[in-house]
Amino acid sequence: MNEITTKPYAVDTVAVELELVAPAAASRKLIEEICTLDWTGLSADELVNVAWAYYYFSVQFRENLLIAREVRPEDELLKELERGECDTDNLSPYPGVVAVGERVNHDEFMRRALQLTPIADKRQRLLKQIGTEYLAKVRSMDKMTRASSLSSYEDGGLESVFGAILTARHWDGPLLQAFKHFLEKHIELDSDEDAGHGALCRHMPPTEGVAELWRAFKTSLVRAAPALE
Repeated sequence: MNEITTKPYAVDTVAVELELVAPAAASRKLIEEICTLDWTGLSADELVNVAWAYYYFSVQFRENLLIAREVRPEDELLKELERGECDTDNLSPYPGVVAVGERVNHDEFMRRALQLTPIADKRQRLLKQIGTEYLAKVRSMDKMTRASSLSSYEDGGLESVFGAILTARHWDGPLLQAFKHFLEKHIELDSDEDAGHGALCRHMPPTEGVAELWRAFKTSLVRAAPALE
């Protein structure tokens, strides 16, 4: 079982801390469920399906970040987080995906990475359907839920999930190598307690609905790669 490394959220008072316990705990439970899926048992083809599912997650992540910037337009920490996730060269270079110094959104990196290993049309249609339905679920959520998801994602949640995915054994092929690069670089970006991406959004603790975003993500992963369960 992978150890969950979600970090505590900074709060101003004991009362506020108590109000946040249930939402944070619900999200952590879903994170743990994702981390303890059977990542080591996946074949290379199944891991490719996971990469497709993650691409749609990366789309909603960027959308949630832009919503947070809309909700708090003067927030300097969120501005810095946007610079680290959007129109950035921090994943550059990577062969066949981004050139030296090229600036892209992180979901654009994933979109290009998917093109490195073509898959059959029928399989692609199914994965696109799973991703489209996942995005519809996320986009039905209210703005504050989506904005507050950032801290749950960046302050330990995705770091744990990425570490779990990296326990998979089969990384052959250009798409999976690019996906591995993406995951490893994001762990690097998120892991610093004081200067990582988690520190830039920790002041926006997750609301109750964020657990449903994690649940939708887990569902999309398992639909894409049923062997996970």
